[in-house]
Formats: sequence, C-alpha cells, structure tokens
Amino acid sequence: MKKILICTDLDRTLLPNGEAPESPDAAARFAQLVSRPEVTLAYVSGRHSALVQSSIAEYNLPLPHWVIGDVGSTMYQVTGDRWQYSSSWEAEISKDWLGFKASDLPSLFADIADLTYLTLQENAKQNHYKLSYYLPLETDLQPLQDCMRNRLKENNIEATLIYSIDESAAIGLLDILPTNATKLHAVEFLMQQQGFDSSNTVFAGDSGNDLPVLASAVPAILVANADKDTIAQAQFQTQQNGTTDYFYQASGGFLGMNGNYSAGILEGIAHYYPTLQSWME
Repeated sequence: MKKILICTDLDRTLLPNGEAPESPDAAARFAQLVSRPEVTLAYVSGRHSALVQSSIAEYNLPLPHWVIGDVGSTMYQVTGDRWQYSSSWEAEISKDWLGFKASDLPSLFADIADLTYLTLQENAKQNHYKLSYYLPLETDLQPLQDCMRNRLKENNIEATLIYSIDESAAIGLLDILPTNATKLHAVEFLMQQQGFDSSNTVFAGDSGNDLPVLASAVPAILVANADKDTIAQAQFQTQQNGTTDYFYQASGGFLGMNGNYSAGILEGIAHYYPTLQSWME
C-alpha cells in the first residue's frame, strides 16, 4: 500500500481511559504502525485543541499530521510544534449558519433549558461553530432534540445535534454543530483535500459522536470496549444505511490482544488491509 489515512477518536478509543483493560503492547504496536512514512495520522476528537495537546503529552501519543477537534468543528494541520488552523474548513461549515455563531444560539433554548436542566458547558468547550450542553442521563432525548431542531429550523439554521455520554462523569453531552461539521464531514473533507478515498482510509471510534462515521461508507472500526448502546446503534444504523461492509466491530484475539482501545484499532486495520499486519509485528 502506497499510503493510508488512519483517523481515530481519542477518549476510550486510542486513549485507554475507560474501565476496560488495555493490552500491554497495543500502544507500542500502534506507535510502530503510524511511524511508517506511508501513514497519515489524524486524531478526530470531541476535545478542543488544548485538551488534544495535553492528551498527547499525558499518554505519550504519536504526533498526528492532522487534528479534527470539537466534534468536527475545527481542523488543524500539525507540523512539529506548529498547529495551523484550517480556515478553509471553517469557511466550509460556516455556510450552514448564515452568519450566526454559537454564542447567538442559547437564547433560542432558554425556556427549554429551564425545563430540562440543560446546562451550558464551560467556555473552553465552546467555539464559533459548536454549542455544547450537559444534560442528565435520564433526560428524554427525542422530544428535547425535536424541539431544539424546530427552533433552529425556524431561524433557518442548518444544524446537527450530536449526543454522547461522558462515562467518567456520568453525564450526557449534547453538541449543536453546523450540518456539515460532524466528524464524518470533517473526515470526508480531509480525505478529499489530501487525496484519500475509501480504499485507503480507516476510522476508529467508540461513542455516540462517532456514529456518523461508523455508519458511513468510510471503512470504520468500533473498538471492543464501546458501550452496549453505541454497539447497538452502530449495528442498526449500518444496516439502515446499507454500509455493513464498511463496519467492523473488534472482538479481541488479534496478535493475542483484547480488542480494546489501540488493540481494537489495529485489529480493524488488519481486517480491512491484511497486508499491513506485517507493519504491526
């Protein structure tokens, strides 16, 4: 293979920060794989850039070539210590909001927030094109999201609502993004800009905000430590979308590893691209 684009979520996908155990040699094998000159590595995370940088330092992660942050609403090219913000990606997603910024939107939901315990996340977790809330796990999501979508539609704002769970804090996360600012659209934009396609790209994830990519025609991996709800949703959505051939659920056993975190990423890459197994051994 001349080149491959490896895109991976961070928390509980590449980062072993969930309850499941990590295979002892998995992180080293992943680092070995992505050090190859044929590999372009992209981190695709809900974290903002400062938190991505801190995770790279804390977990001694390989330095990526690209970072898609804030659930797809920011993109950076990484060259050594230099992180170059992608203004072309911002221009792409800004079209959906017709001049609105995230800071303009909370007033649309003020009465809803009073009734549902929607709580704005910290300022550091917001940006021009990402509005993020916390909400209790017991929230009845469907009517809440329907109401919010109606408010956005009334103002001609084309938006996507992405729900996920912070397991460590036991709280729900709700992100409002431009329609074209999901992780899927960001990965597809990066593929197009860098000359990759579905024959030489792979994505790995574990949670709700990864579902748009997991259920797409981008070859995708769900690591074994994913929660049961995400597994069920990914299986259902791939069946609905007719993309089951582009979905792989890691189960363990590959090179004696357990399929969790980076072990699952490696297992999935070997599933799609068997010739690359020699790069991991």
